[in-house]
Amino acid sequence: MPRKARIDAPGALHHVIIRGIERKAIFKDTRDYRNFLDRLSLVFTETQTPCFAWALMSNHAHFLVRTGLVPLSMVMRRLLTGHAQQFNRRHQRHGHVFQNRYKSILCEQDPYLLELVRYIHLNPIRAGNVDDINKLNVYPYTGHATLMGKVKRPWQDTTYVLALYGKSIRASRRAYLNFVSKGIAFGRRPDLVGGGLIRSIGGWSALSAMLSSHLRVISDERILGSSDFVESVLKHANEVYEQKTLAKAKGIDLNALIDAAANYFEINAEIINGASKQRAACRARSIVCYLAVERLRLVGAQLARQMNLTPSAVSKLISRGRRDPVSKDIATKLFD
Repeated sequence: MPRKARIDAPGALHHVIIRGIERKAIFKDTRDYRNFLDRLSLVFTETQTPCFAWALMSNHAHFLVRTGLVPLSMVMRRLLTGHAQQFNRRHQRHGHVFQNRYKSILCEQDPYLLELVRYIHLNPIRAGNVDDINKLNVYPYTGHATLMGKVKRPWQDTTYVLALYGKSIRASRRAYLNFVSKGIAFGRRPDLVGGGLIRSIGGWSALSAMLSSHLRVISDERILGSSDFVESVLKHANEVYEQKTLAKAKGIDLNALIDAAANYFEINAEIINGASKQRAACRARSIVCYLAVERLRLVGAQLARQMNLTPSAVSKLISRGRRDPVSKDIATKLFD
């Protein structure tokens, strides 16, 4: 069966899981952990990707992130490719480091954000790497110590999470710690990381109740949330797919988009792809990047290669193009 495409959009909350190939280690020593954390800091900061929770285990890792202006696929590609190359050089090995592609679950925020923060941060205790909550408070390889103020990680969004627990930092940390401590007794939570229908509606008990009440149930293995949430996400994903298909049917590709922008600003199309600092060229370039990702659904890394740009430059241009009112004018003429 062909694998389903990932679902992503700006503002989407994702539980991301990466695993070592054949369950082998992706971190062999302290330096591997530190190198990966340095890479996390660089990639999440440059792409402006909020990270609410994370845990690094020897052969896998978890992240709870919100998609920013840069698609999740582009963020993860930079993160994983860079680590794999560095890991192989350090340990004089060749081949894949990670198992297949990463797993990402689109999550409904209100019922699941705090549950996932707790579940992810308790990984070391469930695995027996850490004995108790006091040791977890200072353990450097999860975001829990950062939320407790023991380790500084500027790239981790602690402000948003702690604000959900109280008005003052002290009160928030106390309430957060109490919440996490209570979660130890729950152990593994298949309903948070499992697949398909059971996860989508919150576990076997919820499924049984809904079926006995003859309620309509919609599920998808890529989504964690209520039936209504799953339905709305899939509807949006279908609209995005239809946009991309329609553009392809009309013969609209990146070159057509560049030509449209060049005509609008009355400039040569070639300088949009170049390094020209001309005001009109810079503005056209940002609009092209934004519409290429938004309407043609091009991946950021692919766009960077085709336009001779760096991924970080593409990220900044997308942001500018999103704010430019001319983007709407060009999109209307070209796509509608």
